[in-house]
Amino acid sequence: MNPAVRAAAATRATRTARAPNTYSSRRKRVTVRMRKLGRTGIDVSAYCLGTMVFGKLGNPDHDDCVRMIHRALGAGVNFVDTADVYGYSDTEEIVGKALEGRRDEVALATKFNGPMREGPNRGGSSRHWIIQAVEGSLKRLRTDYIDLYQIHHPDPHTDIEETLSALTDLVRAGKVRAIGSSNLPASDITEAQWGSRQRGLHRPRTEQPTYSILNRGIEREVLPTCRRYGLGVLVWSPLAMGLLTGR
Repeated sequence: MNPAVRAAAATRATRTARAPNTYSSRRKRVTVRMRKLGRTGIDVSAYCLGTMVFGKLGNPDHDDCVRMIHRALGAGVNFVDTADVYGYSDTEEIVGKALEGRRDEVALATKFNGPMREGPNRGGSSRHWIIQAVEGSLKRLRTDYIDLYQIHHPDPHTDIEETLSALTDLVRAGKVRAIGSSNLPASDITEAQWGSRQRGLHRPRTEQPTYSILNRGIEREVLPTCRRYGLGVLVWSPLAMGLLTGR
């Protein structure tokens, strides 16, 4: 090896070893950069495994999906995100199966709000639905707590205080560790922060918007708002639904 190349490689290795926010997987000699999840104090890998295509609406092979999740965990990823509506609940079942015996290794995030089945009060962000939704997710995920429980979409028909009040009760009951949101405009993010402070409720700690080099709209208002309130940002579809993979 060229001495200059060897020296550069050694320097990179030293910097990695000394980095205070890295994590070495117990199962393989890999180093993954870690970050704090907003201001929750929870350490998560810089990469979060999204699971939307696991299950009936993507890959219906449960064993194959479980293998992919295990491969991500073996590579040092400790952050997994899902939702109750993914795969008509099939996805949460897969994630629960994959994390059996390894639950404490993972920061587990899921979402509520989407319609789960036909009929009234089968979705949304009301207290009536949230209490039902969390119990369903806990059962499918085979766990007694969720690290990050997120409002999946805006709900113009429900006061944000109603939603935050129900979520606060779940945190106090130990069923949820932290709460967040997804796909909210900057105005709704701000309203949630102010509403929680005025009512003494737990406030959302994260926001999950779509973001890629082809869709940078959140740079105008959402990202500055998240920065103002110290929210962690989990972006979905960074490869623009596969368009940026080159395939």
